[in-house]
Amino acid sequence: MPILKGTALALTCAGALTLTSCGTDATEERITVYAAASLHEVFEEIGDLYTEETGTAVEFSFAGSADLLAQLEQGAPADVLVTADEQTMSRAAEDELLAETPQVFAANTLALATPAGNPAGITGLEDLEREDVISVLCAPQVPCGALSRELTAAAGVEPVPASEENSVTDVLGKVRSAEADAGLVYASDVQAAGEDVETIEIDDAEDHLNRYPGAVLESAEVPEEAAEFLAFLAMPEATELLHEAGFRTGEDGW
Repeated sequence: MPILKGTALALTCAGALTLTSCGTDATEERITVYAAASLHEVFEEIGDLYTEETGTAVEFSFAGSADLLAQLEQGAPADVLVTADEQTMSRAAEDELLAETPQVFAANTLALATPAGNPAGITGLEDLEREDVISVLCAPQVPCGALSRELTAAAGVEPVPASEENSVTDVLGKVRSAEADAGLVYASDVQAAGEDVETIEIDDAEDHLNRYPGAVLESAEVPEEAAEFLAFLAMPEATELLHEAGFRTGEDGW
């Protein structure tokens, strides 16, 4: 079964999309993908679909983008790196960890999340300055933290977070468990959390995006399959799943 039709990303990787790997002749190949924590649920679905279509198994390792980069710098074995911003990927390139130019396949905006019932009565970003509000943000060195700083600065808000976390999933966890009254997380995270949290609309959030690039690593043991997986992210089957999970894709513009 062929993988498909082309978007810009797909075309850049078209050479890696071979009939053998896309066909019914399944192989025992396996790729290891280091991916940003915010991609966890949707990448599990995309990985299953990719394996079904190509026969190549996918093993994921999810963490904050900065943590993933630190692991790779220490020699952790992987074939693909996917980060939640372009800045972290640029650092990977500077460290000569990448085998090719990264390609952006998705983007995400921030949303303000509160525990179910919104017990602190949060109405907007300005409430992150209140002394009676326990707020949690991502640390500034990780993509969601850098975007949180950009968004709050643009709004003229100076948050006083009770803690700064190394991944957006940790922020969401503290909001979901009501350890915090509010937290800035990705729109895809609040969508995945469902009724466990409430979402407060943020004015102009769409003007502040984190773009998600992926790249084959210089140390990849199966670089062709790694490139094929990245190309698959731009295919209609994958972009539909990304949309459903709350991500933006190329057709949305960014």
